[in-house]
Amino acid sequence: MSAGTHDNLYDVIIIGGGPAGLTAGIYLARACYRVLIVEKENWGGQITITSEVVNYPGIKKTSGKELTEGMRKQAESFGAEFKSAEVTDIDIDGDIKKVVTSAGTLECFGIIIATGAHPRMIGFKGEEEFKGHGVAYCATCDGEFFTGKEVFVVGGGFAAAEESVFLTKYASHVTVLVRGDDFKCAKQTADETKNHPDITVLYNTEVEEVTGDSVLRRIVYKNNKTGETKEFAPENDTFGVFVFAGYSPSTEIFKDKVELDEKGYVVTDRKQKTNVDGIYAAGDVCIKDLRQVVTATGDGALAATELEKYAREMEKKTGLTPDRPRASEKKENEAKESAGAGTESASAGGDDGELFTADMKAQLAAVFERMEHPLFLELYLDDSHISQELKGYMESLAGLTDKLTAEIVEDTSGVELPCVKIFKEDKTDAGIAFHGVPGGHEFNSFVLGIYNASGKGQQISDEAKAKIEDISRPVNMTVMVSLSCTMCPDLVVAAEKIASMNDNVKVDVYDLAHFPEMKDKYNVMSVPAYIINDGPVQFGKKNVEQLLELIG
Repeated sequence: MSAGTHDNLYDVIIIGGGPAGLTAGIYLARACYRVLIVEKENWGGQITITSEVVNYPGIKKTSGKELTEGMRKQAESFGAEFKSAEVTDIDIDGDIKKVVTSAGTLECFGIIIATGAHPRMIGFKGEEEFKGHGVAYCATCDGEFFTGKEVFVVGGGFAAAEESVFLTKYASHVTVLVRGDDFKCAKQTADETKNHPDITVLYNTEVEEVTGDSVLRRIVYKNNKTGETKEFAPENDTFGVFVFAGYSPSTEIFKDKVELDEKGYVVTDRKQKTNVDGIYAAGDVCIKDLRQVVTATGDGALAATELEKYAREMEKKTGLTPDRPRASEKKENEAKESAGAGTESASAGGDDGELFTADMKAQLAAVFERMEHPLFLELYLDDSHISQELKGYMESLAGLTDKLTAEIVEDTSGVELPCVKIFKEDKTDAGIAFHGVPGGHEFNSFVLGIYNASGKGQQISDEAKAKIEDISRPVNMTVMVSLSCTMCPDLVVAAEKIASMNDNVKVDVYDLAHFPEMKDKYNVMSVPAYIINDGPVQFGKKNVEQLLELIG
C-alpha cells in the first residue's frame, strides 16, 4: 500500500455483534474512527433470547433484543459499518492485520475479539444422543415443543432460574436440578423460581442418564450427598430436559493466534489487551467472574478507547489513513452490502398499523436497490387465516418495490399450504419455499433469500462457490424452524444461498407452529432441524461450508 487514504482499510474490525462489540463500535465510530462490526449469526448476541432485562443501569425494564437493537442503531448513527459474515481466520503478522471472512478478506490496524460464548453440554449419558429429541438448550426456541409435558431444568445459575420460570408457560410442571446447595444468582431471581407453584427445586442433584427410543422416555438423577437415585419415566409420554450449565467461549479460530486459558477464554490485561499488539478482547470470551451485559459493555468501551491510541500510532508508522466517516456525514453502513443484516422483525409493525416500520422500509429499500433481477413470489393458499396472513404479508412486501411481484397460484396440488415460493425473472423455480408466514426471526432470512435469488447475492468464498457448482445430483432439504428461534436463520440462509446458486438444490422451510404433523412425524423437539434428501433428522445451526460438507 502507498501512503494516503484507503477505502478498504479499517482502523478496527470487531468480531462479534453482541453488547461488547456494539459498545466498542459506538465508542470508535463516535471518535470518528473507521470501524466494522462482523457478525455471523444474530445481531445482539445471546442476550437477545432474554425476554426481560431488569438490571441494566438506567433502564428499568426491557428485552434483550430491544436493548441491543438500540445499541446497534446508536453505533450506526455514529458511522459504524456492519457485515453479516463468518470470520474463519485472522492474520496478525505485521502492522496491517487481516480478517478472513466468508465474504472476503478485510484489512485493519486493530482487532477486537467479541465472539461471546455458546451453551455448554454437561456430558451426562444420553445427552448427545437425544439432543433435539428431548434435550434442549434454548427455552425460547424449544419451549413450545413441551406444551403440557413435564420438564427438567439442569443448572443453578441465572439462566436456569430465569428460564425455568419461562418454561412454566408451556410445561405442566418444571423440576430444577441444582448441583450445589443453592442457586448461584441474585436472590430475587432465585426466589421467583423457588416460590413458583409450578416449579420444584432439587438441590445437590445431578443427572446420571437419559434414555428412550426416538424421544426421551426416562431420566435418572442422583443426590450427590446421599447417593440416592430417582427415576422419572412417564407412561406413554415424553418429557424435556433443558440444560443451562454455563457457556463455552467461542474462540476456536483464535487458538494459536492469541493466548487462551485452559478453558479457551482469552487472556487479557486490565485494559482488555491480549498478548498480541493491536488485538483486544471484550465480553464473554474473556476471563471474568461476572458475565453480564453491563460488564460486556464496559469491556467494549475500554478496548475501544485503547485501540483509538493504537490506531493513531499505526497511522503515523505506516503512513496509511483509513477512509474514516464523520458522524455528521454518515455513510450507508455495511448492512446494505450484506443486504438485510440487522433488519427488524416483520412482527414489529408500524405505529400507524402498517406491517413495516419506517426503519424497516429504509432497510428493505437498500436490499431492493441491490437486487440484480426482478423476482416473483408465488403464493399457494387455502381458506385458512394463516393463508390470508401470508397473502397480505407478501403483497405488502411486493408493494414496496417494482422488483417483486406477488401472484396467487390456482393449482396447489402437491404443495403443503400455505406456502410462498420464489421464482426467477424467467419464471424458473429459484429452489426456495417457505411454508407458513416468514415473520419473527425468519424475516431476515427470507429477505436474504430474495436477495440471493436475484443475482450474485451475498459473497461467499471461492471454495464454497466451487463446491456448490459441483453439486450434480438432486438435493432436497427440509428445514424446520420456529419463528422465535435465534439460531434458525443461520441455517436457513445457508441452505437458501446454496439453492439460489444451483438448480439441483431445493429448500423447503417449515414453521413448525403451523405444521405440527411434521414435528410428530420426525419427533422434532428442538430447532433448527433439517433433513437432507431421505437422511436422518439433524439439528443445529450451520453455515454454508458446514452444510456443503453434509451434502457431500
